[in-house]
Amino acid sequence: MAASIGFWGIVVLVTFIKLLLIPSYRSTDFEVHRNWLAITHSLPVSKWYYEDTSEWTLDYPPLFAWFECGLSYFANLFDPQMLVVENLNYASKATIVFQRLSVIVTDLLFIYAVKEFISTVPVKKTADNSRAEITSQPKFIITILMVGNFGLLIVDHIHFQYNGFLFGFMLLSIARLVQGRNLEGALWFAVLLNFKHIYLYIAPAYFIYLLRCYCFTDSYKDRSVVWSSLKLQRLVSLGLIVIGVTAVSFGPFIMMGQIEQVLSRLFPFKRGLCHAYWAPNFWVFYNIADKALTTVMSRFGVVSGDAIQKASMTGGLVQESSHSVLPSVSPIITLVATVLSILPAMYNLWRYPRNAKSFIRCLTLCAYGSFMFGWHVHEKAILLIVLPMCLLAIDNKRDAQTFLLLSTVGHYSLFPLLYKQAETPIKVCLMLMYCLLAFTCLGKLHRTTEPKKKSKQKADAVTAVTLLPMMESLYLLGLIPFFVVCDMILPFLSLTRRLQFLPLMLTSSYCALGVTWSWLRFYWDTLSGSSNIHKKMS
Repeated sequence: MAASIGFWGIVVLVTFIKLLLIPSYRSTDFEVHRNWLAITHSLPVSKWYYEDTSEWTLDYPPLFAWFECGLSYFANLFDPQMLVVENLNYASKATIVFQRLSVIVTDLLFIYAVKEFISTVPVKKTADNSRAEITSQPKFIITILMVGNFGLLIVDHIHFQYNGFLFGFMLLSIARLVQGRNLEGALWFAVLLNFKHIYLYIAPAYFIYLLRCYCFTDSYKDRSVVWSSLKLQRLVSLGLIVIGVTAVSFGPFIMMGQIEQVLSRLFPFKRGLCHAYWAPNFWVFYNIADKALTTVMSRFGVVSGDAIQKASMTGGLVQESSHSVLPSVSPIITLVATVLSILPAMYNLWRYPRNAKSFIRCLTLCAYGSFMFGWHVHEKAILLIVLPMCLLAIDNKRDAQTFLLLSTVGHYSLFPLLYKQAETPIKVCLMLMYCLLAFTCLGKLHRTTEPKKKSKQKADAVTAVTLLPMMESLYLLGLIPFFVVCDMILPFLSLTRRLQFLPLMLTSSYCALGVTWSWLRFYWDTLSGSSNIHKKMS
């Protein structure tokens, strides 16, 4: 089947799946965006960031607010009642269809960006200089991994969000940098930042790459920097692009004297270190260590009962929490930890500036650092790492292995988002299909030797299965019994009724092991083997 469909065939097939998912479960994010439609349509601009009738207040940058305002005029054609601010939790059939379709339609930007990026990818040739089969073609593999991404499907088209077109801006920006169109790449990234500020996490990679590659023009062949080669005109051009887009976005609110209010909505530090469902990052281990120490020390009378109550990280609530034994973590500590985690990647990019793939590696490591150590990280932020890793998986076997490990465990960590039993077959089947395609296609692409006396089909199957080292393969296979225990056994035990957060905590802990290992592995490959990697990419 795969050999008979091309880019647009994949797009049509994935779009058909999205349409089938319209009646599926939807989270509170559905009401969040309906409320934002109502706010931006019914109220004057001066009240957008003050409105609090609903608890789901507007907390995205102004360009996204204008995006919602634009959508609201189409929403009015479907059901005007969804645009009434007081109609909390309104979900008529017309409202559901409109909001679901709006995500599908805006995904066209993401599809266009994928098309633009794969235009920069060369065609793979066989030993006799003929085209390799389509399932081992890098263009086909990137299309499958990006357009058919499992995480985007369940987060946007079941759980409900608008990540697709936002990642479209990011990918389009990357594609323009790969094509050498640096100013346009900077423009699209500036637009992206003013749509959703979470992409500030990867801004350091853009800053270093554009400064080193676009503004310094005479010293790129050497690792040293000749400051006299700095082209001020280019630096000013980049600055004007960023300032111009930001002025268009925030300008009206600055003029109204509301910038402080807007920023307070964008950076709500009172939400606590961890989200209600822990993202599988470093703070999972920190929280568990604190909980374990609290339990042990309380039995010896070292810690009081009040301290046990104080250690509320495992309550599963979005709130300000503190640790009882280990030092409590403040936003500034997470910022310092994040910056320290990405400094080596930024330095490495500064040393190897003339390569767009080295920029993507740095961007990925910046996303990794923010996910591992950031403040109030959402589990959905794993997509900020998985999607750029798709672009690197075609380059060499090591990156393909890291991607397969990360995407499998990272996507599995999203399972608790769809907690209803009705969605269990959907999420399991979609993930199995995605993993099967990813392992098979990348296995064929990075096949080095074929076993003797075996057919080509058998060789491909063996390569796909053995692409990962044994320990990593066993870890991923462990997800199967883990899923059975957490989703089919624990929910029916009396223990889980008393400790409702237990399955979530176990899922975060198990997935954090894989995400952390993939981060360390990818960092090691980037830094220790950087010279070989960059020579291969040149």
